[in-house]
Amino acid sequence: MTETAVRDLAEDRAARLDEAGAFWSGRIAENTANARLTFKASGDGEGAVATRITAGKHEFTVDEPAGLAGDDAAASPVEYALGALISCQVVVYRLYAHQLGIKFDEINIAAEGDLDVSGLFGAGDGVRPGFEAVRLKVEITGPETQERYEELRRTVDAHCPVLDLFANPTPVSIQVTKN
Repeated sequence: MTETAVRDLAEDRAARLDEAGAFWSGRIAENTANARLTFKASGDGEGAVATRITAGKHEFTVDEPAGLAGDDAAASPVEYALGALISCQVVVYRLYAHQLGIKFDEINIAAEGDLDVSGLFGAGDGVRPGFEAVRLKVEITGPETQERYEELRRTVDAHCPVLDLFANPTPVSIQVTKN
């Protein structure tokens, strides 16, 4: 990418962040109920254990590797969960870096999650079916000090919605109906 293209991208990103911040600040100031959003997704089973997900105008497939009865046609649910965490982190890093005036050139985030499948298959008493631990590695390149990037990390940790899902219990209600 040329230097001009990089600068144009940075200016476009800054303008979008400013616009979104102003929009939501105004909506929330007008009425705090405007801050409450409901996201929806639905899924239909396909293949051996795959699921076709519809979320708004987007569709994607979730599957399992062959070792977990899948066709390996797409990433697994837990890989998508890690991907959701990474992508939410990237968004919130950009949002708060802009808001705090912290400059960076690039951000790369990698995630690892440890899962004991004996919890999934009911073979381990007391073994949870979800991740036992998740590790994020955030690599930032840019002109700021390590302390400024740590300040940014603390702010992101406090405000990232998907990190909150991983770190805190979320009430879930389930209703099964027979058609």
